[in-house]
Amino acid sequence: MNRIAVSNIRKTFQLKPGQFVSVDGKETDRITVIDGLDLTVRAGEFMTLVGPSGSGKSVLLDIIGGLTQATGGAVHLDGEPITRPDPKTAYVFQQYALLPWRTALSNVEYPLEVRGVQKAERTATAKHLLSLFGLASFGDRFPSQLSGGMQQRVAIARALASEPEVLLMDEPFAALDAQTREILQVELLRIWAKIKTTVIFVTHSIDEAIFLADRVAVMTARPARVKEIIDIDLPRPRDGDIRSSLAFNEHRARVWEALRDEVNRAQKDWALSPDFNN
Repeated sequence: MNRIAVSNIRKTFQLKPGQFVSVDGKETDRITVIDGLDLTVRAGEFMTLVGPSGSGKSVLLDIIGGLTQATGGAVHLDGEPITRPDPKTAYVFQQYALLPWRTALSNVEYPLEVRGVQKAERTATAKHLLSLFGLASFGDRFPSQLSGGMQQRVAIARALASEPEVLLMDEPFAALDAQTREILQVELLRIWAKIKTTVIFVTHSIDEAIFLADRVAVMTARPARVKEIIDIDLPRPRDGDIRSSLAFNEHRARVWEALRDEVNRAQKDWALSPDFNN
């Protein structure tokens, strides 16, 4: 069953006053980031999105999350149009976005507090989630007292506190060192295997995309469409050893083959166009 359906999405941005770009030989003060994009995501699926920088990956995630409106087309969650943020959906950003005046425990409690959940219940839920992420003894620490990897674990635990049916993740591990990044990838899959929420995960890393995903959606250079969706038929559960397998390397080669021309095309456009979100 499809949980998310994106149909013929188009997104155009107005440039800053005095800024113009050339499109098909004509000067314009608007730029189309996404044009004619279709995508379906199944219930309980872990889908990753890869594409060149500036290809509109983050913009697409914002549209699915109801944080911005498409210029054209439609996006549906469980058959209902998405016009604003939905309580079924949670978002994890690249920056941890923790509340600095709250402890780790209190940060995880926050979405439950907003919903009016009683103190005892929300505290028990937050402690359970921190324990799942190996942070049981850090609940009384403030974000400034935690490493980057720990802060991102808290951010993910907070997103999961309200038991979302859809989890949107925008390069959540990009700012972390390689070792911490791989550890959190394994942790994320371990938690996901238990809760089976639908995940859409944006990344620039082909290896990360393959390691996490049931399917990888490869996006074109701007204006973005989905160029190809690649099934990742690697066995689960997955650990770091799978990265050195022949099957993993075959998937890596296939994703790069689909992505390479788009990266080259995007590089030619970067010098001519203003910067936009990924």
